[in-house]
Amino acid sequence: MYAGYTFYGENLHMKYIKKERISGIGQTEREFLSKLLRATKITISVSEAANILGLKQDQAAKILARYNKKGWLKRIQQGVYLPVPITSLTSDIVAEDPFVIAEKLFSPCYIGGTNAANYWDLTEQIFRTTTIMTQKMVRNRKSKIAGNEYLIHTLKPLYFFGLKTVWLNDIKIKISDPTRTIVDMLMFPSFCGGLNFIIEVLQNYYRSQYKDMDLLINYLETAKNGAAIKRFGFLVDIYFPNEKKVIDYCLKNLTQGYVKLSPSLDCSKLIRRWRLWVPKNWKRKFYDK
Repeated sequence: MYAGYTFYGENLHMKYIKKERISGIGQTEREFLSKLLRATKITISVSEAANILGLKQDQAAKILARYNKKGWLKRIQQGVYLPVPITSLTSDIVAEDPFVIAEKLFSPCYIGGTNAANYWDLTEQIFRTTTIMTQKMVRNRKSKIAGNEYLIHTLKPLYFFGLKTVWLNDIKIKISDPTRTIVDMLMFPSFCGGLNFIIEVLQNYYRSQYKDMDLLINYLETAKNGAAIKRFGFLVDIYFPNEKKVIDYCLKNLTQGYVKLSPSLDCSKLIRRWRLWVPKNWKRKFYDK
């Protein structure tokens, strides 16, 4: 393969099939592009391009749009682009760092749910979808960007606690710490992997070096989420009945009203002790424990 063509025959002599390919650019355009790539990390925005090239915003926008049309950049959001690898013959690319892309597009945000659980080795399951908690209002909760799938949830700033900073490609990424990951799953069970997955992660957390029930209680108090307390108390009551301090805390802090153990499941049976609606088989499991 060469310059966007596939050759057949010995010594590259002959017929070729033209691909959907990246177009050539002139010397000035090449210099501008090189300058942009040297000065940015992963993504290039219109505002960044304007600052780097010393141009007005509208001028920078036209240049990036031209690079996109010729296949040297890939538009992933209005005003935001990804460089196309020089080895690529087309502009169809999959970004290698979905966490970095998330930070660039949805900041302030953090990686949570299933991805955080995997990052902290609380599950061996691998997920294709990246779970993002952001302060931005997002129209589409499920998005596919540069070949990667994202599940996006909007949270108020007060919920941005219990986070760790990690570095990927020289970019700072926020991710929920192991204990905060548990709290998110209790608050948003359908969004964070579903009931069976949450139980797996909770059991692994309990056996891990990260287990800190006092911190978990502190996080629940900070979150002030009655549904999370009811779900947590119920699950601890079943799986870790010796955790009397945690169970007593949850019982003393039950809010009024009833919630479902998992909003996505048919929860037809009521556990009055925890003010919790559960699936039919879970009521049997609770009283047979």
